[in-house]
Amino acid sequence: MSSPSSTKPDTSAAAPFTGDDGTAAPAGKVTLPPVVWLLGAIAFLMGTSEFVVSGLLPQISGALDVSVSSAGTLITAFAVGMMIGAPVMSLATQRLPRRSALVAALLVFAAGHVVSALSSNLGLALVGRFAAALGNGTFWAVGAVVATAAAGPAASTRAMGVMVGGITLANIVGVPLGTAAGQLGGWQAPFWMLAALAVAAAAVVARQLPADTTRADTSLRAETAALKHPRLWLVYLAIALIQAGIMAAYSYVAPLLTDRAGLATGVVPLAMLGFGIGALAGTTVGGRLGDRRPYATLIPATAVTAALLAAITLWATNSVVAVVLVVLLGGAGFANNPVVVGEVVRIAGAGRSLPMALATSAFQVGIATGSWLGGVALTSGLGLQGPSLAGFAFALAALLPLGLLAASHRKAESARS
Repeated sequence: MSSPSSTKPDTSAAAPFTGDDGTAAPAGKVTLPPVVWLLGAIAFLMGTSEFVVSGLLPQISGALDVSVSSAGTLITAFAVGMMIGAPVMSLATQRLPRRSALVAALLVFAAGHVVSALSSNLGLALVGRFAAALGNGTFWAVGAVVATAAAGPAASTRAMGVMVGGITLANIVGVPLGTAAGQLGGWQAPFWMLAALAVAAAAVVARQLPADTTRADTSLRAETAALKHPRLWLVYLAIALIQAGIMAAYSYVAPLLTDRAGLATGVVPLAMLGFGIGALAGTTVGGRLGDRRPYATLIPATAVTAALLAAITLWATNSVVAVVLVVLLGGAGFANNPVVVGEVVRIAGAGRSLPMALATSAFQVGIATGSWLGGVALTSGLGLQGPSLAGFAFALAALLPLGLLAASHRKAESARS
């Protein structure tokens, strides 16, 4: 059982995000253990799985004999599985050995991809995607705790950065490669590859992670007490709206680039590579700027995201213009991610798996909502302009909770000074 004090936010652990003393955290001098890099590599697989479908929607819709918007529900199903899986598995695996939980998560993830690859209809493919997402959710619920515990308090933020970096790298390398593999070898090819790599990763985890690595002593009361901060729920709302804005457009980037902008199908992976490079640059810049001035970073980045989505709606009829706007969207949109994760740690306190799991769920709520409504907009009278217009509305709405959070943050800063 945890002590009463454990229900309070761990402000010392969150200190690297505040920058109140004007000095950098000493985490940069700490060498991260190999297990953190292993988990970052697994996060790369997870990120590739989540987003690779975006580049294969035309192939999947043709193979399964459904519309492109119906094929887009494979993205939604994965997001819903993550949304449910992360918080549920965070609680369900509290008392399980972490090594066993991670191995099981990877095997479920692999099995889901096998089911999807063997599917001859959309329904079975959706079941496979949902199962893979549950494995992904379990990985994040357990892996985040393993990584931060292995790194220690001085480097826990860096450890989470490695895991988040795995997803960003997936957008740069994994998704374009998976899209190219799907175009050359059939849409099932990346699913088979991900299943095989997940099984290999499970074997490595079973060998490398200590057998006696068990859950830290905690309680449901301690985990839920961290959720009583109203500002935390505003952060979750902002996360969901920002992600919905990005994914409403990006989920349908392939038809946008080919059917509206006139780009050749074979060049789509390169455009997605550009999006990933933009995302990596945005994540890096956002992480550096957001440490000290979180809302002075979040609000401009979100406003630029909204402006880019509006520009895509109006002007993405030329292949060069469309690709440039997609790359910039990756940069502006992903600049928010390290900052909002930092705000969750700052408000809830470090070491709390449930608040972090709910942050993962908030990302997935945004992805599911954005991809679904993007598909609805695509099939409406708006046509190919619909997804980016829906994204613009979401990004604009995200400025409201961010504005409230910024006002609350300034008030708290004034009270301390």
